[in-house]
Amino acid sequence: MEVIKIMGTDDTPTVILDAENEIFEISGRSLPEDVTAFYDPILQWLDEYSESPNAKTIFTFKLVYFNTASSKLLLDILMKLEQLKENGHDVLVRWYYPDDDEDMQEAGEEYADIVDVPFEQVGYTLS
Repeated sequence: MEVIKIMGTDDTPTVILDAENEIFEISGRSLPEDVTAFYDPILQWLDEYSESPNAKTIFTFKLVYFNTASSKLLLDILMKLEQLKENGHDVLVRWYYPDDDEDMQEAGEEYADIVDVPFEQVGYTLS
């Protein structure tokens, strides 16, 4: 399966979707000018991945900031992961947040309440 590897910028997150090496990660800042154009390939990749997923999918979010437009697309990603779980696959979301960022921690908690996917909240210290 094709690997998606997008290096982050000041406005877009780093994205790595690599099924063979079991890396599913979105990190950094997400405030792309055209949020739909940025996230569409990611959502399409997940659709393709869901046809033949790994035995276990651990999807990591390690965002330091995302805007409102991105929040909707992040939810779309989580809903695709929920669908994967509903289809009987093992899915875990790891939501990393900076220790001193209550907003990012709460965002993870809110997403965990919305979708029926196991969530692991992991605080870390920004260096």
